[in-house]
Amino acid sequence: MSVQKPAEQQDSFFILGQTSNGRQFRPSDWAERLCGVMACFKPEGSGGGRDSHLQFSPYVTPTVVNGVKSVVVNGKLRALEPMAYHFVLSFAKDNDLQVVDACLVPEKN
Repeated sequence: MSVQKPAEQQDSFFILGQTSNGRQFRPSDWAERLCGVMACFKPEGSGGGRDSHLQFSPYVTPTVVNGVKSVVVNGKLRALEPMAYHFVLSFAKDNDLQVVDACLVPEKN
């Protein structure tokens, strides 16, 4: 029996900071750099604020998975900006990084 993820989570995934052969990806701040590039993609209405340029997008955020620097990409980015979504996928592919499906837990309201 297979479990179907909700539509908004269909394409959520982790980019792990390891190549397909298990080597650690460099530079060590790659996740923060990638998330910094994607920081402008935010939900409508999340607006500005004085320090908005200093915050990561909720759609592309750095994290650590089993001790490995990683980036979690929320599938909602695909609907918001398909080119940005494909950019992060291409980044992973071009750098031979491992990509694994993610199951995101809904935020509390």
